[in-house]
Amino acid sequence: MNEGYFYLFPGGGQEHGETIHNALLRECMEEVGEEVEIGELLHIREYIGKNHEHSSFDFHVHQVEYYFVCNLVKEKNNKAPTNPDSHQVGVEWIHINGLLRYRIYPKELRKYIIQHVNHQKSPVYLGDIN
Repeated sequence: MNEGYFYLFPGGGQEHGETIHNALLRECMEEVGEEVEIGELLHIREYIGKNHEHSSFDFHVHQVEYYFVCNLVKEKNNKAPTNPDSHQVGVEWIHINGLLRYRIYPKELRKYIIQHVNHQKSPVYLGDIN
């Protein structure tokens, strides 16, 4: 784990006429290089940039993000992402037990994922968290 790095979940903008599920399938191929099977919707998060640590360049950003449980269709194939984000430096698989040791954004989401894995109830709508 490099201290200068931070981690984001795969995702991105939905294209016109594209369903959320199709956007998720596409983004996983583009950013992770893997085909996924989409499970339940876990969380909805808003990000209002002016309220967070990166407000200097995210001041006018307001987005809604959907977090789904996903499983790989096949065992990891280690293919390169087809269209990684411009600042993406790689793909790393993190074991769920070590989730809290990593700088993952949104930070608050880590605890909700762990609650889900431990079969504890957590809210679907998380609000404007970072």
